[in-house]
This record gives sequence, C-alpha cells and structure tokens, in this order.
Amino acid sequence: MITSNIYNKVLGLALAVLTFAACSDTWNDHFENKGKDMKDYTIWEGISQNSNLSNFAKVIQACGFDKSLSSSQVFTVFAPTNEHFSAQDADELIAAYNAEKGKVNEEDNTVIKEFVHNHIAMYNHSIYEASNDTLMMMNGKRVRLSTSSFGNSPILTKNELYSNGVLFTIDGKAEFATNIFEYLRKDADLDSVSSFFYNSHLYHHEFIPGRSIPGGIIDGKTYYLDSVFIQRNDLFDVLWADLNEEDSTYWMVVPTNTEWKKLLDEYQPYFNYDNQVKFRDSMAYTSPRLAIMNGTIFSRTLNTDAHLTDSALSTNAAETYVSRRSSWGNNNLHYYQYGGVSATNTQKPFGPEGIFTGTENIQCTNGQVMKTDNWRINKLNSFYQWIIVEAEDRGSIKEVSKYTDSKTNEEVGTVTPITRRVLNNNHFYGKVWGDAFVEFEEATNEGQIQHAVTFNIEDVLSNIGYDIYLVTAPALANDSNATDAQRLPTQLNCELSYHNQEGEPQKQRLIEKYATNPDEVDYILLAEDFKFPCSSWGLTETEPQVTLTVSTNVARKGKTWTKTLRIDCVMLVPHGIAIVDEERFTIEPHGDGDTYYWLKK
Repeated sequence: MITSNIYNKVLGLALAVLTFAACSDTWNDHFENKGKDMKDYTIWEGISQNSNLSNFAKVIQACGFDKSLSSSQVFTVFAPTNEHFSAQDADELIAAYNAEKGKVNEEDNTVIKEFVHNHIAMYNHSIYEASNDTLMMMNGKRVRLSTSSFGNSPILTKNELYSNGVLFTIDGKAEFATNIFEYLRKDADLDSVSSFFYNSHLYHHEFIPGRSIPGGIIDGKTYYLDSVFIQRNDLFDVLWADLNEEDSTYWMVVPTNTEWKKLLDEYQPYFNYDNQVKFRDSMAYTSPRLAIMNGTIFSRTLNTDAHLTDSALSTNAAETYVSRRSSWGNNNLHYYQYGGVSATNTQKPFGPEGIFTGTENIQCTNGQVMKTDNWRINKLNSFYQWIIVEAEDRGSIKEVSKYTDSKTNEEVGTVTPITRRVLNNNHFYGKVWGDAFVEFEEATNEGQIQHAVTFNIEDVLSNIGYDIYLVTAPALANDSNATDAQRLPTQLNCELSYHNQEGEPQKQRLIEKYATNPDEVDYILLAEDFKFPCSSWGLTETEPQVTLTVSTNVARKGKTWTKTLRIDCVMLVPHGIAIVDEERFTIEPHGDGDTYYWLKK
C-alpha cells in the first residue's frame, strides 16, 4: 500500500534454541552436581502456597497465567514479595487488566506485557558464583541477571527448583524498560504520531511459537496455553528502522501534537489523489504522515558522535554515489541527510538551526526519542524532491511515434532510440546528466512525418510548484568530430498530460516551435511554478498519469533543420531552484533568507 518494497522481517528462533541449550547446561552443572533439591510440584503451586507471594499470585491468577505456570513448559519466575508489592498494587493491576480485556489483543494488554511477561522468562535459568548474564523475558525485554540482582531489583531468594522451572523472589516490581516504539504510545504530547504508527492497517502482530507455551495437540494441531507475539509495523520497513528491536540503537526526531498538526495542515494538499486511484482514502491518509516521518530516524551505528559533529545520515538517506543516482536521479542529491554536503540543510545537526537543536531527549532501551515543537527538517531536503527522468533509463520512454510501413503494412516507430555515452575526454563530460543521452534517430525518410517521444513522469506532488525543464544534448557530446549536418538544430513542440480530480486526462501545450541550441546542453524551461491538481506520489503505475510528449515541428529538412532528437532528461524542479549545469545548481531563498548550493564532490 505504501511502497512496493515492504518486506516481512521475521525474528528467528535460534536465540530461543541457544538459550534453552545454555540453560540446560546450567541446570546440570549448577544444580544436579551440587545436590540441590527439586520439588516434585509445579512452580505455580510453589508460588500459590507461599503466603509471602500472595499478592503476586493474585495478579497471575487474575490474568489467567496460572494455567501456563502449571503446564509442562519450563519457566524462570522473578516474583516480588508482599513487603515490596502490596495488595493495593495487585488490585490496581487487576483493575487495569480488566479495563483493557476484550478491547485490545491479549498480548497488547498493558498488565500482561509490562508486568506478567516482564517477570517471567522461558526455560531454566539460575545464578551461581560470578553469574553475570542477560535474560530475554517473555515480552522480549532483555534484563541483566547477576548473583545479587535482577535488573535494578535486589534478589531476596534464588534458585528454588520446581518440576517445571526456577523461582526467585525480588525486592519490588521489576522495572519495565520502554523502547522507542513503545514510548510513542506513552507520551500524551505524541498522540498524533502514536496514532499513525499504531494504525490498524500498519500495525500487526507476528506469532512466535518458540516463545509461546504449547498446551497439547488437538486434531494434529498444536494449541497454546499462552501465545507470544512480537510487534510488527509496515512503517518499520519503509523507514528502514525496527523501532521495537532491543538490540538496535536509534535516535528519532518526533514532532509534538501541535507541530504535527501544523505540518499535516501544510502537507495534506500535496497528496491529493484523483478519484480513480485505488485505495485513494488510504493513500491520502498515509502519504502526508509518511512525508513527515521519513528521514527522522538515525542509526547510531552509522551516526557516531564524531560523524554527528558535521552531518546526520537518516535511515532513509542514500549513502553512496551509486545509490543516490539510483534513488534520486543524480548523485549530487542528498535527501534525508542533514548538514555536511546537503544542499537544503547546510546547518550542522547541532548547529543553531540544526535538526537536533532544542529537542527534549527521552532515553529508551534502544536509543532516544527527540521530541520537538520546532520542526527543522526542510521539505526540500525530504519529500519535496527533484524528479529527474533520464531518457536512457529503463521505463522512462512510454512510446515513440509510429507510421504504417507501405511495404509491410505494419506500424513501426518513426525513430529508433539509441543511447549515447559522454566519455571523460569529451568537453561535455560532467555537463550532461548521468553522462548519457538518447539520440532518436530517424527510422524513415518520408519528409512529411513528424517524430514524437513520450516520457513517463512518476511521483509528482499536487498543489506545489514545479519548474519543468527539457534538457537536450548536442551531437558533439557523443562525437567531438560531429559534422555540420549532425549539428543542425531542430524545432520542438512539448505537451504535458496529467489527470484532473475525476481521473480524466488533461493535455496542455507547453511550447511550440522551440528552436534548440545545437552545440550546447540546452535547458528548455517548459513551465514555471506549474502545479498539478492531483498527486501520483507513492503510486505504482503501469500507466503513469503524468507524461510529457516531445515532438518535432520541422516543415522541411535540409541545411537549416534536422528531425533528429537528442534528449538528455526531463526535470521537474521545485520552484525557485536555479540550475547552472549538471555540476552546480542553486536553491534560491524559500522564506528563510538563505541561499543553498549543491556542489559536485
């Protein structure tokens, strides 16, 4: 729905298998060999018969987890004693559990996730002299276990063995450590962002059988006493960041509700889809919100303290020349990168106007949320991008003009597209975009036929100004010894096609009988500050709604004109950006009083 490359990343079971193997070794080495007694009844019976654990037992039973602790599955339980977990504490948790019961998935119930599963790990775990381990609890949290403490809670009693597990008692309720994804749901200032991330169309759960508790087999299928799920979100794949992974470390810049509303009010008109677009309402909801959140997450693996003094590379950025060329159409474009060589945000991340300046930082288990009510991410450096349609790229050409061959009576192209390369010893090397262009060589000599080529243009925004350029290349860019006949100019017509609100194609003639400059890379301004009524951003289109048709308008060939087209690219440039050449283009002020530059590295 959002993007064609959303992948399901499933957590493997290897960790659970390794944990089980390691714990079995610990069991043998540190209990059987040391003569420890194992009680012949279950860990639930041990908890329920211990009067000092009655408050903990009350919550476990109210949540239905007593059945799991009575099963053959093996657990390690860290139970707070009554002195440190009161009857009132227990009653409050039970009331909270019942308030959410039936309204949310059981695995999303706050009490199950943050209390019950936070005190229980699967398999046998024990402590012994010099123990220093990390356990994965049933909620996926990792907690440090030493000879004297479980996380931040002192251990009171340890290594009590039962037929299906090990029991510890601890000094107080174990702290629930919140990751970035979970924190979004807890901060009232971030309700708007949370609503987007936890939207039912994006947020779902993935069943993990290796961490779930089997209860038996019925009709050949395993049923489970307790099913463990992990949180999954399609946005994680689009944003290239698993925000619920405890083993990763991210910084995430997040707008407060007030700032979110301000951004959404501005951005929503840019994503007005025509009425014929499939899932129009869903796209209109998702796209502006995704436009806000793209480029807001930073992996600390890539962004070390040293790197962040100069620039910050978000997870949506393209790191290399090749990937920037593939993603953005030119390797000089640095979208979703802030500071350094980025054109639209030259401020260093912690500079006076930097994206991290003035944020309120909240530490989480996998990094920090950087809350802000002063949004400093420029749309020109995020979703409001250049659209560069290189003539030589696959899929760029929709069609060429055709004529009926008199000999075969078949329709054939009036021109043949031939990709021409600009070599590094050529005067025009570095001045032609991508150092390649397409020469549309005449396939017929019939003098009255005019030639045309139509280009596909994707991912346009609505109600936002574009300057539309056609860039032509000279014959000399491919052949320094091009003849006078090859170097003749041509005359062009250009027509733009796009959809109106009802999805009906609209056509607009942009130029007519434009004479090209035959010995230069010619930037032909077709339209200035052009606003499309409907967006195609994020759509997968077999027939793009926006196309540009370039055709010849030459009455008579000869010593004056040629009908050969040499097209470098079509460019839709955010209004106000002045292009000098392929190496250098300037962004004029957009309300902040600054002028920015892209310089070829």
